[in-house]
Amino acid sequence: MKVEIDENSGYCFGVEFAIQMAEDEMIEGQELYCLGDIVHNSMEVERLYNKGLRTITRDELKDLKDCKVLIRAHGEPPETYQIAIENNIELVDASCPVVLKLQNRVKNAYDLTKHKGGQLVIYGKPGHAEVIGLTGQTSNEAIIITGVEDLEKIDFSKPITLFSQTTKSTKGFYSIKEEIEKRIESEGLLSVADDFNANDSICRQVSNREPHMEKFSQKHDVIIFVAGRKSSNGKALYNVCLTNNPRSYFVESEKEIDLSWMEPGDSVGICGATSTPTWLMEQVRDFLLKSEPATA
Repeated sequence: MKVEIDENSGYCFGVEFAIQMAEDEMIEGQELYCLGDIVHNSMEVERLYNKGLRTITRDELKDLKDCKVLIRAHGEPPETYQIAIENNIELVDASCPVVLKLQNRVKNAYDLTKHKGGQLVIYGKPGHAEVIGLTGQTSNEAIIITGVEDLEKIDFSKPITLFSQTTKSTKGFYSIKEEIEKRIESEGLLSVADDFNANDSICRQVSNREPHMEKFSQKHDVIIFVAGRKSSNGKALYNVCLTNNPRSYFVESEKEIDLSWMEPGDSVGICGATSTPTWLMEQVRDFLLKSEPATA
């Protein structure tokens, strides 16, 4: 059996930066709070917990005082920074630069759109940490859509400004964009050119993985996709693999691997999400190399 780890899989810059900041803060064994899971991977969260990283909720943040709290790569709404000031909390801000730039764009667009009596729409997952940070820039007035079925939330008689969560599918975003354009034209109440502003705000470090994942999944007989089940990016990239290779399997760790998935002589590709640590994919590789396929 031949096994290859996809060299383009694993942490994106934002996640890697946040984890490095957390480890630097805990280098002397000091306890550090983190607002939400630092990454959507339970095994990495457990590893960092053992080093002193304690995950808290936004409600718990309100009760903390005189401590240090990490803001993860997903970013936070303005309310979080206000609470920190009031409670004398030192923030270790590991917000991804791409997300921070998008928050600023959304805030400026919201102010302009509101002045025109329009609507700001975000293509994203409701409740996702990044989306909460983005809607916070709009006084929580942004309309969140996950698919075509949510377009009923939009008033097509008013100007529309569209953005996307940075980790969403590029294909999905442009599908939504085209559907909004069709509805504007069919309603005949707005001009697509003048009243609809679509902003492709998807992170290219993430979106560029999709075409690469297509090729990687076609290259191997079997694909083992490693990611946390909370990862939106993981679900999207796994579906790319499954579309291009029906023998693709989603696992959180090597413990979930069924050796009957492999046959003697198979070429096995291991890949993962932007929230998947390299060490976890290496554990999967080592497990496969030490094991014999069930059909051998």
